[in-house]
Amino acid sequence: MNLEQARFNMVEQQIRPWNVLDASVLHLLSVVKREDFVPPAYRAQTFVDMEIPLGHGQCMLAPRVEARMLQDAAVHKHEKVLEIGAGSGYMAALLAHRAQRVISLEIDPELAQLARSNLQKAGIHNAEVRQLDGAKATPVEDGPFDVIMLSGSVAEVPPTLLAQLKVGGRLLGIVGDEPIMRATLITRSSETGFTSSQPWDTIAPRLLNFPEPSHFRF
Repeated sequence: MNLEQARFNMVEQQIRPWNVLDASVLHLLSVVKREDFVPPAYRAQTFVDMEIPLGHGQCMLAPRVEARMLQDAAVHKHEKVLEIGAGSGYMAALLAHRAQRVISLEIDPELAQLARSNLQKAGIHNAEVRQLDGAKATPVEDGPFDVIMLSGSVAEVPPTLLAQLKVGGRLLGIVGDEPIMRATLITRSSETGFTSSQPWDTIAPRLLNFPEPSHFRF
């Protein structure tokens, strides 16, 4: 496989058509080598428009979804980021290039170790992977955060996560139930106030252990 041609095709055929036009984000996709974060069994699918299985019931999101989330989060160099769902470490690597510091939580111990190893091999030193359940109510040490990124979907965003945002901070995740989920950007406008927008639709696998509201009705 010609990796650079495949990477170019991914950007031009999948990512740009999804309104990812930020030049710095597009450049970053060539700096952070996605193939280094994909399990060997799926290396041939690295640049395909699909989710990549990581085992343990988890996966890497499709490239266009990752790129659009990265663009919409609009992370700046002075900011501290919390990611829920490290997976193989790829999104943490992308975020680390744009942030001052990234703390990424991963519930599965094997994936947490894989993410740490991948980040180390990629020469990234401002991203830390912690083996923790991001759905737990306990505030994460080193918070509050400028940005919280959910690398998977939830039925609804728990208030415990919103409470860990700084004023002016924002949370980005994919929220809802199949067949309709929406990318949701929530900004903390004051100590008690939040604003939100839902700029695009997609479908993504669930993050583990986040509550599922009951749909039962009498």
